[in-house]
Amino acid sequence: MRRQLHLNLFIHGRGHHESAWRHPAATPLAMTDLAYYQDLARRAEDACFDAIFFADHLVLLPSEIAHAVQGGLEPLTLLAALATGTRRIGLVATASTSYTEPFNLARQFASLDHISHGRVGWNIVTTWLAAASRNFGRDAPPGLEERYAQAEDFLAVVTKLWDSWARDAVLDDRARGRFARPDRVRRFDHHGPFYQVSGPLNVPRGPQGRPVLVQAGSSGTGKRFAARHAEVIFTAHLEQGAAIAFRQEIRALAAGLGRDPEGVVILPGISAAIGGTEREAQRIWDELNESAAPEVGLERLSARFGGHDFSHLPLDRALSVDDFPPPAGVQAARSRAEVITDLVARERPTLRALLHRLAAARGHYTMAGTPEQVADVIEAWFRSGAADGFNVMPPILPAQFEAFTSEVVPLLRRRGLFREAYDSETLRGHLGLPEPANQFFGAEAEVLV
Repeated sequence: MRRQLHLNLFIHGRGHHESAWRHPAATPLAMTDLAYYQDLARRAEDACFDAIFFADHLVLLPSEIAHAVQGGLEPLTLLAALATGTRRIGLVATASTSYTEPFNLARQFASLDHISHGRVGWNIVTTWLAAASRNFGRDAPPGLEERYAQAEDFLAVVTKLWDSWARDAVLDDRARGRFARPDRVRRFDHHGPFYQVSGPLNVPRGPQGRPVLVQAGSSGTGKRFAARHAEVIFTAHLEQGAAIAFRQEIRALAAGLGRDPEGVVILPGISAAIGGTEREAQRIWDELNESAAPEVGLERLSARFGGHDFSHLPLDRALSVDDFPPPAGVQAARSRAEVITDLVARERPTLRALLHRLAAARGHYTMAGTPEQVADVIEAWFRSGAADGFNVMPPILPAQFEAFTSEVVPLLRRRGLFREAYDSETLRGHLGLPEPANQFFGAEAEVLV
């Protein structure tokens, strides 16, 4: 079977550049206006994208209140609203294993899978921002290893909950007065290091069996977690070679765990400014960078490195890796810290130039070019084994996404890389992923009394 390119729209503010909200081509709608998200979802569905994706942020950084778009809608609530106005597009949102209870999350995503008729995915995060912990009554977040240990136990619980109903458990037999078969609903009594949950879930098994599991950690611990659990991996790479090495490593880790490497879809982020000429496209980045607030970039850079203060560094002096704490000691976003220090070692940018790079897409691949040049990059990464597709991160929304769907997608289709129409109904179907086996059925289930 021929490999097919996968495309996901990552919806973020009024665009992925942190000053996109100020650009005249950005939407005038409020971040709380459902119509904005409905329009983007329909555009993505019309272009036959695999899915749309919403990240989640559990904290406001002080500088962001004044200078960056804030106050969007809670992602799971938003997915439910968008599910009713779309038919085929996948719907993916972030939820944290650090600040959510497994039973609540399992029933929310099972409900969304039913509401959407099998189109939902969960982006698993462990949440590293220290300020987020204070919003949930804790003094500080756990370290990286403990966060992932908790996530392992969390995954064990939610998969048991999603599997606690057999596919044929619901009879809905009005004539005989039998709604469900007790022998096809499983209580499991999980006793783990972080969670004790009896089950079963109070929502029947969803159309996909389980939501598609998405993950984005690229630290050593994050990669091992992804190799065990993830069916889709969102990742950030600034170079094609690094992306090839990452994909090869993940596939080897997955195979070593007995998984089929083809069951792991890897989607690097790409944020492309698209213009009629390369110069016209570059002008878009220049306009966005000129309106960016350095204090926002500095605070976000500090957060990436666990609160390290960079404010004393001159904006226009070339950086060195000595200006950064060693990424190995970072307990927050270690993988993104490594991307940043590698870039600094390789290119020696000024602090201002680094903040501009990160303002554009936070460490994901960025480019400026014509539709043909963007299509060339996507094809090269796909054919070389650097990617199974891309997390599309338009710098300005909706204008740059319209340019991508109207000008880049037709080129990808003419090259035989991307679908002309949907040939499946579920997100698993779009991604070529099977329904996971139910760990309890057909084994003999404990009868729930």
